[in-house]
Amino acid sequence: MADSLDELSTQELHDRAIHRAERHLDVRFFWSLLRLIPAAEAISGDEGEAEFDVQSSKGLISDALHSGDGRLGEALRPVFIDYLRRHPDA
Repeated sequence: MADSLDELSTQELHDRAIHRAERHLDVRFFWSLLRLIPAAEAISGDEGEAEFDVQSSKGLISDALHSGDGRLGEALRPVFIDYLRRHPDA
């Protein structure tokens, strides 16, 4: 499974990780994702959005749901791969 994860699209990694976390009520994963999103947005070039998210939990929750999209998804790709490798049942 480890090698095959690298071949998946970022959106597929996101979808699998989110689906697994939802199925197992893995609040710890969602919390870590929410904490990483502002930094990932800054890395992906969206510093204005990162600043807004630090101040707005509503923005963070919305971002978590769409965290597999575009440059943000690419910045979080290692997080999705790491999570899926630790949970091969996903």
